[in-house]
Amino acid sequence: MLQHGIRIAASNLSCLATHPVSCHIAITLKAGTNLSGFIRLAGLDQVPASLRGAMVAIGNFDGCHRGHQHVFRALKARAAALGVPALVLTFEPHPRDVFAPAPFMFRLTYADQKAEVAEALGLDGIVVMPFSLEFSHIVAEDFVTRFLVGALGVTGVSVGADFHFGYKRQGTPDFLRDAGVRHGFEVEILDMLDEGDDHISSSRIRALLGEGDVAGAAQLLGYHWFLSGVVVKGDQRGRELGFPTANTASPTGFGLLQGVYAVRAKLNGRLLDGVASYGKPMFNNERPPFETWIFDFDEDIYGETLEVALLGTVRGQVKFAGLDELIAAVNNDAAQARLLLQSTLPVSELDEKLGFFR
Repeated sequence: MLQHGIRIAASNLSCLATHPVSCHIAITLKAGTNLSGFIRLAGLDQVPASLRGAMVAIGNFDGCHRGHQHVFRALKARAAALGVPALVLTFEPHPRDVFAPAPFMFRLTYADQKAEVAEALGLDGIVVMPFSLEFSHIVAEDFVTRFLVGALGVTGVSVGADFHFGYKRQGTPDFLRDAGVRHGFEVEILDMLDEGDDHISSSRIRALLGEGDVAGAAQLLGYHWFLSGVVVKGDQRGRELGFPTANTASPTGFGLLQGVYAVRAKLNGRLLDGVASYGKPMFNNERPPFETWIFDFDEDIYGETLEVALLGTVRGQVKFAGLDELIAAVNNDAAQARLLLQSTLPVSELDEKLGFFR
């Protein structure tokens, strides 16, 4: 067990000072083209010629869950049949957080996470449109002519049956079908997918994560939920107790159940096993960070971006009688987390492609 010399952001598994979400959560997209050719665009001011004429899926796609993937796969198949690119068009911040930001919504995926899923599914690119009150006043017809026809020259559009767009949600599925006829592009409206007695939805997944049911959430997402953040310095309690943690700020509205989780992290192309804690009932528990104790690790990673996938739930948070009881519990948590990490398998091909499994 590592005791000293750890230079990652350190606080123990139930402590850290507060950090504003906006400083550490990537809401805006890291634009550009990667080695695979996947293109990320922040807005439509400069659209590469290679993306014009695309089939485009439009939506908020928070979580990029199996229902959204149903849209993406249909889009990809149709694009392949027509010999055109397959593109996702989404919005940041989420419109809900623009219109009613109190409280902020528990977000499942921000721009870069959406891009990772879209790329893993074999799409050609993603456009993230900056959403604001001003943007929300664009009427549906203008959205079609300016962005879909003018900027992208779309061959076709795919949306879910519940999708609306434009000022006062004037852009209904029926409106979009009519617009396609007027402007000469295909429109495909896809029904929502069911799991059990209900639709697969972002709100249903948020509820599962709010109960600490990461396995249930993974079944609806089609992959193990992961989050990303910049490692920041904590108050060093973990270093003193022998459990140094890499701390990332929890976003405003973060709705994960406070508890302990078996996790696998990605750092600069490496996979690192660990146990993570959200919540610090023995200390200041106001907007706690997400704290990851990476096993067998001794590196300075302040300022680095850490992606962490939740592969299993160890327990909920407990307020212990003293530090000795806390230390014993954390050692037991680590042992349980190692067992969960050894036994947990990908839930889908997408889960494998996202890169959290060896």
